[in-house]
Amino acid sequence: MEELDKKDWYQFRSKNTTRVSRQEIKMIAELHSKYFKHKYKVPCSCSPKDLQKWVDDLNKIYES
Repeated sequence: MEELDKKDWYQFRSKNTTRVSRQEIKMIAELHSKYFKHKYKVPCSCSPKDLQKWVDDLNKIYES
């Protein structure tokens, strides 16, 4: 993960809330498309499982 992305991801993970803002959702979608090489798309808010999976995927990259 690039250094700037790591900083953004660190700030996101440091939050003490379970809510995700629209800006954070956009960031998750951008990072996921970048590191998992797929077209940019924002997961539907009706299915938080998809968003959580993307967060889990990005956490794996961040921690490696």
